Amino acid sequence: MNAFCSVFGQILKLFPRSEFAQLVHETKAERHARGFTSWQQFVSMMFCQLGKAQSLREICQGLASIEGKINHLGVGSAPARSTLAYANEKRPWQLYQKVFEGLYARCQEIAPKHRLRFKNPLRSIDATVIELCASVFDWAHYKRTKGAVKLHMVLDHDGYLPSFCLVTEAKKYDVVVAREMKFEPGTVVVFDRGYADYNWFATLDQQGVYFVTRLKRKTLYTIVEERVPPKNTRVIRDSIIKLNSRLLRTESPRLRIVEYTDDKGHPITFLTNHLGFGATTIASIYKERWQIELFFKALKQNLRIKTFVGVSANALQTQVWTALIAILVLRYLKLKASFGWSLSNLVALLRFNLFAYRDLWAWLSDPFSPPPLSPATQLSLTWTAPAPA
Repeated sequence: MNAFCSVFGQILKLFPRSEFAQLVHETKAERHARGFTSWQQFVSMMFCQLGKAQSLREICQGLASIEGKINHLGVGSAPARSTLAYANEKRPWQLYQKVFEGLYARCQEIAPKHRLRFKNPLRSIDATVIELCASVFDWAHYKRTKGAVKLHMVLDHDGYLPSFCLVTEAKKYDVVVAREMKFEPGTVVVFDRGYADYNWFATLDQQGVYFVTRLKRKTLYTIVEERVPPKNTRVIRDSIIKLNSRLLRTESPRLRIVEYTDDKGHPITFLTNHLGFGATTIASIYKERWQIELFFKALKQNLRIKTFVGVSANALQTQVWTALIAILVLRYLKLKASFGWSLSNLVALLRFNLFAYRDLWAWLSDPFSPPPLSPATQLSLTWTAPAPA
């Protein structure tokens, strides 16, 4: 019979130690380390995310309570609370950003393509606010009595994977961050009206990047061409336009307005620079934007990203990035499994089996089958009669 390390140990094998050590060297994460390694910190914070530990005490005591089962994880012994708190506060969070980027590249290799009919890469852009206690996180000012940070994200619709993340102060405008993002020519980017910036639209068009968004009210434009809407669809208008805004620094590119009615009969007006897609495809692209909202919901409900085990900016970034790594791990496990997991169910059952000694990949595809027993551990129930006197 094959012997396996714990499920948690098999998950950590997704992060080769040699590659992790190289990233530690690049970020100088252990420049002043004394005994407590970055790998030990990473294992502790992944236990926080996958084991849903609520505090530093639960992380350290939870690992200490199963110390005999963590030797194979490469951590030696459970850390002290003060040691883990100091590491979260001082060690650069950029290490975990690089770990995230490496795992994303690995997930891309097995991710299925998006479900729309075109072959262009599809990306969604959005941001979510993470509220904090203003008296505890005094560096994260948002409102008079509230603190907060903002998580900006690009979602890759091939497998619904987060491809870019950035944590900023909550007051930073979404479009300011979006202007710094780079996309490959041919990519289709979808976002809501909060990213309305006509000069940025012109820049995307010059770069060969397509976008789909909602048309902002009272937008001034000139109609260049009216197209005939397709029959037997909800499309009621399809027009080629040019913007008339005085804020434009260059001539407006040729854009397109598609007006579409939703399930309740309410008209929705989309704006895009893609002149070749069908009008119903434009509406389907914007409908896909809802996936990034579902991603934010899943992230906040299933991982430790709303309450924090450290109060410094570096500790918060460390916990956010380990949460993003954890959700990439969960996406990877779902892609590799043949069982139809929901994310919440996978998180719950994984937490119950984190230190079970069984084959992770077999369990993912058949989670409710009993673990195989070793012949050496099976008890013989055969009764032998005593010899006569």
